[in-house]
Amino acid sequence: MARRIAAVLIDLSGTIHIEDAVIPGAIDALKRLRETNVKIKFVTNTTKESKHVLHERLKRIGFGIDIEEIFTSLTAARQLIDQRNLRPYMLVADAAKEDFSGVSCENENAVLVGLAPEYFNYEHMTKAFRLLLDGAPLIAIHKGRYYKRSDGLALGPGAFVSGLEYSSGCKAEVVGKPEPAFFHSALQDLGCSPSQAVMIGDDARDDVCGAMNAGLAGILVKTGKYRPGDEGQTDPAPSHVAQDFPEAVDFLITNWLKPQ
Repeated sequence: MARRIAAVLIDLSGTIHIEDAVIPGAIDALKRLRETNVKIKFVTNTTKESKHVLHERLKRIGFGIDIEEIFTSLTAARQLIDQRNLRPYMLVADAAKEDFSGVSCENENAVLVGLAPEYFNYEHMTKAFRLLLDGAPLIAIHKGRYYKRSDGLALGPGAFVSGLEYSSGCKAEVVGKPEPAFFHSALQDLGCSPSQAVMIGDDARDDVCGAMNAGLAGILVKTGKYRPGDEGQTDPAPSHVAQDFPEAVDFLITNWLKPQ
């Protein structure tokens, strides 16, 4: 498939790092990609820490990334809350609440769910359930099924969002990947159309298939949460499958970023 790529969206956790461990070769691969002068945005569903904390982590482990290059589902959720003047009951990790500074949580009229293990207990879930029964909207920062930690795969927030949907009878509004609006917002910052862009990620459904349904190309890497056979479980299938981020960058440079 002949393409000419002007922008690259790159997932973070599982694609270029796992917690404080760098995917081997990812730092040098990112440097090679930057040398092509292609536009780059780092897009993530990470909700366990704020954008500032995430940026500090990336700098600490060796990545030269500006905070303005990071677009998170937390950012998208904050935009929605501000636009609608919502006062959310937040099932969100304490480390991520910095991104909701100034948001009123008195007399809650919405439920916001991210990855929040410390809040996923019976009392907090029941309070959220009661608010939903009273008509509050359910907003999912994302509905990830699982993610990669240093000790293995871990349950994502999707199971808890689905539980609230099931019990309350309401449907969540999802703001992060794989929603098309998430990818389009990231590309709008870069001034590129979906047909000019590619997404690189380790999640076949949320990263790659989500991006492709939004009009981008998609490259799946076999690191992070990838499990054998994932590339055959989505429709559309990935535009390309690479062993890891360095191999994905090599493919891009050789095939889609060559001067015309």
